[in-house]
Amino acid sequence: MAEPQTSSHRLELHIPEPAARPGGTASFDHISFAIGAAARKPAPLAPEAELRELPFGLIRVMGTENSAWDPQLPPETMRQALRIMLQTRLFEDRMFRAHRQGKTSFFMKSTGEEAIGIAPAMLLGAGDMCFPTYRMQGWLIARGYPLEMMINQIYSNAKDPLAGRQLPILYSARDYGFYSLSGNVGSRFGHAVGWAMASAYKGDDKIALGFIGEGSTAEGDFHEALTFAGVYRAPAILAINNNQWAISTFAGIATADGTTFASKAIAYGIPGLRVDGNDFLAVWAATQWAAERARANLGATLIEFLTYRASGHSTSDDPTKYRPADEAAHWPLGDPIERLKAHLIQLGEWSEERHAQAGAELTEQLRSAQRAAEEVGTLGQSKPSVAEMFNCVFKEPDWRVIEQRRELGV
Repeated sequence: MAEPQTSSHRLELHIPEPAARPGGTASFDHISFAIGAAARKPAPLAPEAELRELPFGLIRVMGTENSAWDPQLPPETMRQALRIMLQTRLFEDRMFRAHRQGKTSFFMKSTGEEAIGIAPAMLLGAGDMCFPTYRMQGWLIARGYPLEMMINQIYSNAKDPLAGRQLPILYSARDYGFYSLSGNVGSRFGHAVGWAMASAYKGDDKIALGFIGEGSTAEGDFHEALTFAGVYRAPAILAINNNQWAISTFAGIATADGTTFASKAIAYGIPGLRVDGNDFLAVWAATQWAAERARANLGATLIEFLTYRASGHSTSDDPTKYRPADEAAHWPLGDPIERLKAHLIQLGEWSEERHAQAGAELTEQLRSAQRAAEEVGTLGQSKPSVAEMFNCVFKEPDWRVIEQRRELGV
């Protein structure tokens, strides 16, 4: 019998640490921003086995000469996208201030991530369904969801379209292709895959788009969803918003150093794309590529959108407690609004004057919507009827619900 092998080396547990903490120097040297394998754009219908290098490159269009992924969008489409991104940021800044004024209990911003929600909202079909994270205000704004209704929901007032059943910013709007939002963001990947499988089972032509944050890839929901997506070729686009921070936990906790989140697709037999999430044109191109593949019955694509959460996780968070205060300013991929603006100016299709004018017009629209919502009431001044707690619990009211409602007299 062979002698058991031993080693003189003492084992050590590896605990990932971010590149910098408060007071340190911001650095993103640990992240590869090289275009690499993504310099080529394979045909959307190419076999998955020919696509396994893609997760290690970075799809970029703006700032890249003759990018193979350039979707060649008309200037008017890009101008429309810029206005929607600007409107989303102005909306979020205004609602953040409303929180500080005590008008709502909670809010979350998508600053720096606007392109990720808005490009797919403009590109995909009206019947396709988005299963969102909570930084997707831009999807609803792009789809024309009324700003006043969004603010009513944030204020939890008497005209809250969800009648007080959700926290502020946890929207639900089926008619706008926006599945009910949940704070348990990982769960939405499974729902997206299940919805997509049902669409295929019925012989429909609709596809699903699911979003989670990079932190949620460490949860079982992520892996279970990818298993079903791979086995049943679910017509879904599964997107990871890698914004570097899951609340105060940095991205390294969710995956090993030296690889990418997109590379997780390889184990499930589906393509993986890694995309500059602050490049509106790159987000559009990657989504379009994955959608074409899904509609051709070739199944799901996993997309990692590389971006940065410029603001705090929520109004309850102080990011200076866990990262350098100026870290956002050092993010190499810049700001999606400024990049698209500069791109349009370079093309001669936009100007600083037009940008300022658009900002003024959109601000006035927001003021009008906010005034209308505040006439109904803000937090604590107005709320849905107590009777709403009994509605939508059972398809047919249970006897206990009937009795409780009678006792309350509502």
